[in-house]
Amino acid sequence: MKYHIMINSVKAVDSLENAWSKADYLQLLDKFGFEDSGENTSEKELLELLFMAISDFEPEEAAAIILDYKLSNTLNENQIEQISHEMLLDKISEEYADISLHHELFNINQLLYKAFNGTFPNAKATVVEFEITPNKDVSKDVVLKVLNATLAKSNVIKRLFHDALDGKEAFDEAESIIWDLKSTGDTSYTLTTSEYWISRDEFTEAEYDVKVIEFEEEDED
Repeated sequence: MKYHIMINSVKAVDSLENAWSKADYLQLLDKFGFEDSGENTSEKELLELLFMAISDFEPEEAAAIILDYKLSNTLNENQIEQISHEMLLDKISEEYADISLHHELFNINQLLYKAFNGTFPNAKATVVEFEITPNKDVSKDVVLKVLNATLAKSNVIKRLFHDALDGKEAFDEAESIIWDLKSTGDTSYTLTTSEYWISRDEFTEAEYDVKVIEFEEEDED
């Protein structure tokens, strides 16, 4: 299918709305040994208390506590220990294979970055506002194929998933690469992803036409 694309805005952000809830702050405070916060404390005050509580621990230990709270159903103890060290070295995006966890790891990293005042690397997310016509079959898979036409040759998605982008194989990873894809109008969308996958300076065209080739599974007869 052929699409017409207009890129309206590309922003780099260091935090995402609603990444953490008040309930998260209360439970994390408890895990860091701060039990007297109270349900009536405002969310802003809870976050300030949490930063204080986190900073009383060694960085790797604090990372392990938050990783265990958020991802204990997915990661085992050894993985949590390994990642708690790798987060300080900014190696997660490069070395950690399970891209489905990148979204959660970004939120955890940024909480630690702010709590430790820069000890952890300052990760970035990319927010892209765009228009697409026709507004038909606009899935995460299709959006990445559409953006492929404007992204620089050095883009990591191009390098890792070129066959999927060309429609030669299924692009299951698209669901994890794009963290959020939201319709904002008749033909307009906003997507959120990691700067590791798509950065602001990788866009070469603001308006263009592109043909998307869908992957078709062969019949097993």
